Amino acid sequence: MLDFVTIEDSLGGPASRGPERPGPADQVRGRLDAVLIAARAAPLTTHIGLVPTAVVTHTEPFHISKAIATLDFVSTGRAGLRVQVSGRPQEAAHFGRRAFPHVRLEDRADPVVQELVAGLFAEAADYIEVVRRLWDSWEDGAEIRDVATGRFVDRAKLHYIDFAGDYFAVKGPSITPRPPQGQPIVSALAHHAAAYQMVARSADVGYVTPRDAGDARSAVAEIRAGQRAAGRAAETVHIFGDLVVFLAGTAAAAADRKARLDELAGRELTSDAAVFTGTPAQLADLLQDWQAGGLSGFRLRPGAISHDLDAITAGLVPELQRRGAFRKAYESGTLRGLLGLARPASRYATA
Repeated sequence: MLDFVTIEDSLGGPASRGPERPGPADQVRGRLDAVLIAARAAPLTTHIGLVPTAVVTHTEPFHISKAIATLDFVSTGRAGLRVQVSGRPQEAAHFGRRAFPHVRLEDRADPVVQELVAGLFAEAADYIEVVRRLWDSWEDGAEIRDVATGRFVDRAKLHYIDFAGDYFAVKGPSITPRPPQGQPIVSALAHHAAAYQMVARSADVGYVTPRDAGDARSAVAEIRAGQRAAGRAAETVHIFGDLVVFLAGTAAAAADRKARLDELAGRELTSDAAVFTGTPAQLADLLQDWQAGGLSGFRLRPGAISHDLDAITAGLVPELQRRGAFRKAYESGTLRGLLGLARPASRYATA
């Protein structure tokens, strides 16, 4: 009964934290491509949305627009995109097209970091704009597929996007027809002002990482103010709170399980998001408390997928349903429909 699943991706290997802070040598952190995982899962699922991550700093918007449009066709309207930026020099070195300074990205008071981060998110906002225009570059009904005349497409319904910005110059049109949703949803994780502004300006869904209801309220207020400034006040932009969760039948059992996993890992789990240990009922209490801060929903990160994903679906979801806080059936066959987002018309279509 979940709305969608996000699929993580990264361009960094085991030493992704850099040569000055290498990862543990005994831990393998290989990754499969998120978009391809989603494409493989699409025919095996029927309702849940599939939202792979793309590191947009080192990929081209034309390629990603085509990949996500294809995923939307394969899933019959359940595709989305999670946009991620990267300012790590070792990841840029995989491509050799640009270089970033060796700084601690966590030091947000550093002017060099501020300039770097602001540039990365400004680039990501342009990236999203290009992707959206490419999805719109085929109007609905552009495909004719007329065997008798030999015409596949109505050329009048294909459009050059002619985008020229600070980071991209893309002529278009796409080579992939308009996706079933018109535009698959675009989402991004946001921790600070530059990311909040990108979500407000460009995204359908933003993920934030509050520590309590007051923190959630502040993040929501900042994004809503950015929406108004961007002229999107009338549009629906969902803001989901992120939580890492360890669930069990009792709070003590959940804490014990996390402690055992920490011991096996040789260190305590840390995360950009708050870490919750407890029962499904206690988690439901927390989610409803935070929702009062203005959050639309939540993106839950299972502490251990093999256990906690099942605990979310078999324990938390029924608990929320009993409280009347979660639906009992899928109301729509598309991800936009599940999120209450209308299917947009192509911006290039004539009235």
